[in-house]
Amino acid sequence: MKRKVWASSPAFFAIVIIMLAMACVSWFWDRTVFYVEISATAVSAAAVFAANIRFRSYVQHAVKSAQTVLSGDQYRQMQNFPLPIVLVGAEGEMVWINEAFWNRVCEKSECRGESIQKFIYPKTVEQILHADGTDVSVGKNRFVVYGSATPSGSILYFIDATYYKELELEYHETRPAVALAYFDDREELARYASNSEDARIASQVEDTLIKWAQNTMGGFLKKLSSGRFLILTDERHVRREMERRFPVLDVIRSIRAGDRLTATVSIGIARGAGSLKESEVWARSALDMALGRGGDQVAVKQQNDTYEFFGGLSKGVERHDKVRTRVFAATISDDIKQSDTVLIMGHKFSDLDCVGAATGMWNVAAKTLNRPAFIVIDRGQSLATPLISLLQDKYPEEKIFISPQEAAARITPRTLLIVLDTHSPDFVESREVLQSVSRVVVIDHHRMMVRHIENALVFYHEPFASSTAEMVTELVQYIGDRMLTDTEAEALLAGIMLDTKNFVLKTGVRTFEAAAYLRRKGADTVRVKRLFADSIDAYKEKYRIVANARICDDYAIASTEAELHDIRISAAQAADELLSIQGVDASFVVYPAGGVVNISARSLGDVNVQLIMEQLGGGGHLTMAGAQLPDLSVKQAEDRLVSAIKKVKETTQPA
Repeated sequence: MKRKVWASSPAFFAIVIIMLAMACVSWFWDRTVFYVEISATAVSAAAVFAANIRFRSYVQHAVKSAQTVLSGDQYRQMQNFPLPIVLVGAEGEMVWINEAFWNRVCEKSECRGESIQKFIYPKTVEQILHADGTDVSVGKNRFVVYGSATPSGSILYFIDATYYKELELEYHETRPAVALAYFDDREELARYASNSEDARIASQVEDTLIKWAQNTMGGFLKKLSSGRFLILTDERHVRREMERRFPVLDVIRSIRAGDRLTATVSIGIARGAGSLKESEVWARSALDMALGRGGDQVAVKQQNDTYEFFGGLSKGVERHDKVRTRVFAATISDDIKQSDTVLIMGHKFSDLDCVGAATGMWNVAAKTLNRPAFIVIDRGQSLATPLISLLQDKYPEEKIFISPQEAAARITPRTLLIVLDTHSPDFVESREVLQSVSRVVVIDHHRMMVRHIENALVFYHEPFASSTAEMVTELVQYIGDRMLTDTEAEALLAGIMLDTKNFVLKTGVRTFEAAAYLRRKGADTVRVKRLFADSIDAYKEKYRIVANARICDDYAIASTEAELHDIRISAAQAADELLSIQGVDASFVVYPAGGVVNISARSLGDVNVQLIMEQLGGGGHLTMAGAQLPDLSVKQAEDRLVSAIKKVKETTQPA
């Protein structure tokens, strides 16, 4: 029963009076017109009066229903009550308001008869009635609204909390935030740049961070050591910089040393921690996450152990710190020696890098350190079947590969599990095996994911390495390689060749050093090449996918409905082939396999496909990533992919 619908406003009475005056004038002009107009006036007046009477009756009924909730004295006091009060009808219209509501909520404008949603949106009356106080905003004012139901509507009480809400906001906005910044390329610059150039670049980076901390972040910077900085700021400036997506990364990236090296920084920020001590712990965790994802980015750790990432656009710089590798090798060797059984496990749908690296660690554990060792694998789902067959033929008397079920039966308190080529508990070959083993070692090169294996004895993570096979090759050299045969060397080389696309992508000095070492140990490149051979069906499907691809901006997107036995291999190879098309910076292949829709993503390094796949629940690294989308068709998955690409493009553009 909205007042304006039933025409009970003074404007309608004024219209009736004007119509009566016009009828009187028509008396002297045309009697017929007079009778018509006087009749229309009478009907209109009757309608207006009837509507007004009806509305007054409706209001009275609503008011009486309110009086059943409030005592007579309480109701009489409502009009002059200092708190804004409104009586809401059954349809959500305001049928009665007190003086305070008219002054402070309606701002002295006529609002009776209008919908209450105007003042409580996006909340509803029903939500307010069932809540113990509801926050709403009316203009610049903040209210907490309480409600009581009546037989024909409700009564809402508006408590002005503007001062306290502003005080609360100021409290949250000025909460301290801790940030840790790390100069990613400090050691590389010191190694390759001249002393004067090194000092210039270091000074530029430090000056840029100081200006950013003081002028943009409203805080201060303290240098902790060479290349490490502590920044104290507040929530307000962190939030504003997150909205701007940290353009300081672009400023730092513009600092160059000749044509080879570009300065980059990684920043970890704690947001919403309970204390300064906790903030520092969160900031260190966020910085480790930023470095684990390749550096040149900001990681913001927030409540509920969630992260937001900004940047991560550069390819990163290869590390040459072999001392670190030697330390990890010694630690892993000691852990193997203290074990009665060693289980080696990779990720689901294991590829040549995964199985090749597992072969290297099996040789170390079983042959060099003389411990019972097994590779845990689902042979029916593996993409490295030729390599598995080659190893079984090489060691017919050995039981190298076992199923997850067999592995579970061999677990003891002293069992060591080595997880290779993944650090996510969601992607391992068997989560049951992972959960059953208390002693775990992780070796991986993929960029760090938020959800990763925690409490590992050793977490050897190198996002700058080309492959896990490269990392294992280095470990083998330090732990002991006297038992490494040409077959194991070929397995490791196959893994390196797969992830580097035959030494094209992510290939650094250490990659070639590892390949040269494996060649000296007897690896035959021709035999390695045979491990990449495809079936005729897979070969045909690969080029069918390529032929059906479409180019969107600088991205190639292809899809197939075929679900062949080798479709994963065909899709991955098709994604690689699409990168050879002129003008294509990244490629994506959408295909069904294993009851879900899969996406294989590739790039040449200018596009971070990991960021795109993370939008779809997947992961990987800068040049190679993937995702699985259950309960979707191939077309729906392709639409989701396009949306994810657009989102990442928008969010990675400099502000």
